[in-house]
Amino acid sequence: MYIVKYTGPFGFIKPWTAVRDEETFSQQFLTPSIVAGIERKLFPELLRKQYGIYKIKRHRLSYSQISSQQEQTQPRGWNEKGRGIKKEYSRPYAILTRGVLLNPVLFLAFEDQADAKIAQTQHICLARNEDMLYAVDDILEVTEDEFDTNEEMFRGFELIFGESKEAFMVGYNRLNNNQPMFGTLKVFGNPVRNNY
Repeated sequence: MYIVKYTGPFGFIKPWTAVRDEETFSQQFLTPSIVAGIERKLFPELLRKQYGIYKIKRHRLSYSQISSQQEQTQPRGWNEKGRGIKKEYSRPYAILTRGVLLNPVLFLAFEDQADAKIAQTQHICLARNEDMLYAVDDILEVTEDEFDTNEEMFRGFELIFGESKEAFMVGYNRLNNNQPMFGTLKVFGNPVRNNY
């Protein structure tokens, strides 16, 4: 496998269960739809293909801590009050606390070295446009066994996609007719890093 390492100052992965939560902490793993979205950003020719993950074989995500930040929000709709010429419309403000990953490190593993080289020349986003991660270091060539056993170098969270006894639902896939997505969360080493 060919590994490309991405880092950035912060990142937020909104959990699918956080639609109206007052406190929304960043999810520590990537769902199948997020990986498919990253893949399509790196390889735009895949936009014409049917939904699936074609080039990214594995991934691993770690971070240094979660920072709680407040964000002001407004609902989409308007509240109507009064009648006739005294009718007023308003959109109330709310404050929510959002937990953002600090110093995320993401490893993307590719089967093909040419794909890894293309990926290494680009930036990616975990889930929001403003959370950019940039490729750093050289492409690493390792076996899948080394990727799974070298917990110091490749520590982090990885969602192994698919249904199994240990799998849980991680959301609905908007790219695939809102089909439910499942995965098993694997933890390699200590995914919360003390050093950067």
